[in-house]
Parts: sequence; C-alpha cells; structure tokens
Amino acid sequence: MIDIDDLRKQPKEYQKAAKNKGIDISVDEFLKLDELRRELTQFVEEMRAEKNSVSKKIPTMKEKEKQDAIADMKKLDKTLSGKEEELKTVEEKWRTLFLQFPNLPLPTVPIGYSEEENVVIRSHGTPREFSFPVRDHIAIGEALDIIDIKTAATVSGSRFAYLKGDAVRLQMALIQFTFNTLGDEDTLRTVAKKAGLSVSTKAFLPILPPVIMRQDIMDRMDRLHPADQRYLLPEDNQVFVGSAEHTLGPYYMEHIFEEAELPIRFIGYSTSFRREAGTYGKDMHGILRVHQFDKLEVESFTTTEAGSDEQQFIVALQEYLLQQLEIPYRVVQKCTFDIGKPNANGVDIDCWIPSQDTYRETHTSDYMTDFQARRLGTRYKTPDGEKHFVHMNDATAFAIGRTIIAILENHQQADGCITVPKILRPYMGGKDMIR
Repeated sequence: MIDIDDLRKQPKEYQKAAKNKGIDISVDEFLKLDELRRELTQFVEEMRAEKNSVSKKIPTMKEKEKQDAIADMKKLDKTLSGKEEELKTVEEKWRTLFLQFPNLPLPTVPIGYSEEENVVIRSHGTPREFSFPVRDHIAIGEALDIIDIKTAATVSGSRFAYLKGDAVRLQMALIQFTFNTLGDEDTLRTVAKKAGLSVSTKAFLPILPPVIMRQDIMDRMDRLHPADQRYLLPEDNQVFVGSAEHTLGPYYMEHIFEEAELPIRFIGYSTSFRREAGTYGKDMHGILRVHQFDKLEVESFTTTEAGSDEQQFIVALQEYLLQQLEIPYRVVQKCTFDIGKPNANGVDIDCWIPSQDTYRETHTSDYMTDFQARRLGTRYKTPDGEKHFVHMNDATAFAIGRTIIAILENHQQADGCITVPKILRPYMGGKDMIR
C-alpha cells in the first residue's frame, strides 16, 4: 500500500508508475474521488458534532425549545444518515481504487513492457561443453531412478513428481547447506565485503512456516491475486501458500520494533503450491513448472535507509550460494512491467540449463520498500521516538526443484552418473557421485 499523502504530492509519478507497470488506473479520477471523500468526511463529522452538542443541551431546555430542537434533530438525523451511506459507498470505492496503485519503482529500474526488456547485469561461469549427447533432467532422473513423474501423474495428476533416493538426499543437502551458510556471520561478512557493501552481518534465523494461511492475510501481503493461481480453501477462508515469504512477511504484523533490533532476517523452508492456471503446454515436461514444490526463501525487515543495500546483499548471497554449486548463471535487472505491483525493484538470477541450451530463471529478489509494511502495520521506532514503516525484502535462496534440475544437467557425466558439487558432499555422507 502506498502513502496517500505522497500520491497527493506527486500524482504524475504515480500515474507514470502505473503506466510502466501495466496497471490501468487514473490518478486524476482517484484524486477527484479522494476530494469528495474528504469533503463528505468533514461534513459528516461536523453534523455528528452538532448532533452531540444539541443532544447535551436538550435536557436543559424549556419545553417549547426542546420540542423544536428534537424536530430539528430528526431532520439532521435523516440528512446525516443519507450522508453516512454516501460516505460509506465512496469510501469502499476509494479503498478499492487506492489498493490498486503500485509501488513506485526505483529510478534505476529500466522502463519496459515485457520480460524481453529485462537487462542482463552480469554473468558468472562458462556453460560447459559436453563431449557426449546432453540429457535433460527427466532422462537423467528416470535412468538413475531418482525422479518419478509417471507414478505421480497416476496418483496426483499432471505436474507432480516423486523424488527418490539421492534426489531426496540432494534436497536435504541443499537445505542444510543453506541454513548453515546464512546462519554463519563470518560467511556473511565475507560476502558483504566482496560485494563492497557496508551492511549488518546479522545471521538469518531458520523458520519452518505454515503452508496454509488466511486469505485476508495473504491479501494484506498483496499476494492473493491473481487468485486463479492459488489453491483456495473457501469454506475455511484459507489458502495454500505459493512461497514461504507469504507466511514469513506477516510474522510481525502490527508490531513495532526498536530500531536497534533491525535487521530481522529469516530463512524459511516451505512446500509451496501454485495452480499454474493458463500455462498449459508451457514447461510441462519434468519438474521445472509444477503444482507443488519446495523453496528456501529469505525475508528481511530493515530500516528505511538500509532497504536497498539489503537487497544488494541478498543478491550477493544468492550468487555466493550458486557459485558453491558450480553452476553458470546470469543476474538480470527486471524492468518496470516485470517487477510486479508491490515491488520497487526486482532482480532475477537465471541458471544455465544445458538440455535447453539457455538460461532459465531460478531465483528472484523483491524489494518492496514500505509497501507491504503499510498493509501489515509493521513499524519501527527510532531512538528519538519517531515511528516509520519497515522496509521489506524477500528472495529465493533456492527453488529446490529447479536447483536439482541445474545440478543434474550441469554435472552429468558420459556414463550417466552425476558429480555431486563439492560443497554438498559433507551433507550427503561424503558421497561424490550419484549413480
């Protein structure tokens, strides 16, 4: 949710932001409604004050004066009732429109109207040249008996999978590796220094959050819509999460931090669910785009001044994690259209997928400034007593399924085996090959 006073001060900036994010809304029309709402509010408040004032005086009035006052009060009540109904209608329309306004993008975000206008910032690693025919992750997984799509289709339907044996061990290794890395302040200090960032190196707290949440709370996160992508539980007014950040973000709803407590950093692990409505025929093969998947997700709460550097730090950590897996990747600055309504900035990381001979998105980093915090009521208090909304970041540490795809395909060998990245071997009992 944006700052209404800021919208009133710089309406052209918000109209431009809406246009560049592909959101059809008129600032001028909203401001006319806003003015009407304020006029009605003032009128209703004045009438209520008059009613209260006269009501207090009536018991002290003489009979004739009292009867006249009561008659006037009945007329006032009728007028007030009509204006209150009008105000209620205007306020509902006002709130519906107000919540459609997007966050202002940072000045560094390129203007663009499709994913094709995103900008590659940098690349790391060189895609491997294979001396044998490259197999995709499903061919590899089926040959090693570690991924079973067919049985999952029979049991659950399309876009589900069984992970088995060493694929499960690989997943658990990724989880432990991530928790240990993001919980180690020495590693965080090293990454921050290499990235040239002067940020806190406070560790990330591991969290196992719920996978079901109230629909109204997800809406306060501004993540409920489009609802056709969510698995809803209408009888219970609940919804399955589409990412761990959906339940991590509201953890401090209506909370006020002391400034010295910030940053607060979570690393959450969660099974996530998305209907993928409207994507039939797209990435149907394998486990790239499925209905149920597991993610390691970062969520952080910072001061206003620290928010942007926090995102840069998180991206540096994403890169560090990928570098340890020895997977080529590229970092992509998302354009205005692609960053999304709540975001002030968005950065993706795409990993090299040999079977597709291209990079595919595996990580994202979203910086919301105070947009979500306003909806959630999450603030902090400065030493001099001023209260501000926190700035929030969320980001992918690892989308497990997509990371397993990248590992299997980039580290495949001619004999069908997979070389386990060195960093993961201690978490897999020292195993260096998946056979």
